[in-house]
Amino acid sequence: MNGAAARDGRRFLARSSFIEMAARERARAMLDADTFRELLGPFDRIKSPWLPLQGIVAQADDGVVLARGTLDGRPALVAAIESAYQGGSIGEVSGAKIAGALELALGDCKQGRPVLPLLLLETGGVRLQEANLGLAAIAEIHAAIIALRRHVPVVGVVAGTVGCFGGMSMAAALCSRLIVTRQARLGMNGPEVIEQEAGIAELDASDRALIWSLIGGEQRYAVGLADALLEDDAATIAAAVRDAFAQGLPQLERSAQVEHLVRRLACIDPLRPPDANTLRRLWGEGAVN
Repeated sequence: MNGAAARDGRRFLARSSFIEMAARERARAMLDADTFRELLGPFDRIKSPWLPLQGIVAQADDGVVLARGTLDGRPALVAAIESAYQGGSIGEVSGAKIAGALELALGDCKQGRPVLPLLLLETGGVRLQEANLGLAAIAEIHAAIIALRRHVPVVGVVAGTVGCFGGMSMAAALCSRLIVTRQARLGMNGPEVIEQEAGIAELDASDRALIWSLIGGEQRYAVGLADALLEDDAATIAAAVRDAFAQGLPQLERSAQVEHLVRRLACIDPLRPPDANTLRRLWGEGAVN
């Protein structure tokens, strides 16, 4: 092994995988040291009343970890979704926890006490067992993000292994800045859902190379739907989060660039949809900032 390869190997071994962390560890890793303070933690026993009725064990925090702390000394809120519980699905309680925390942060911002909101998104979207309640909560999350963006940037991170789908993919799209890894996936519908509803001829959910070429983090960054593409390293992601907040409010939120987005869609012929590389050429890296 030559010297360069050895150094690369040492750097790789020195990494602390963000993807392999549980939600609580992720939230703690983002905040300044010794500032993590959990809100509505497991001992508060606020969990779904609906899952046990369907034979599913309810988790004490309903799969969402909320924490207050600081980022470079500034007050911050972190909402981290636990992908290991029900695929990170959003139900009545988990959705209400995120929406309520964002609304409390909004109240602080309105009173001149800015709170930096960080969303660690690892979710398949709404929880089907309590779909209507989950959808209502997700709509409240969307409204809170839009309201917060008038005061502070809202930063999202999608890392892996589940990705970010369904209504929560719209929450990711509403973020002022979005950070992804190569392992991330981001889309309205997951590949398994598309295959189930439209057939394998439409999309083979087992073709991993195809899936990541379409909705993987690298592709989403290359076409301008994410702002930073990072390696799976907790320290690197934490630094990028701080940098995203340090940039302040964007001149124009990505979701507000309607005319530009419509022009981009007009480049695509639905009868002859482009492959992944062609889409990169049509839309270009970082085309929406």
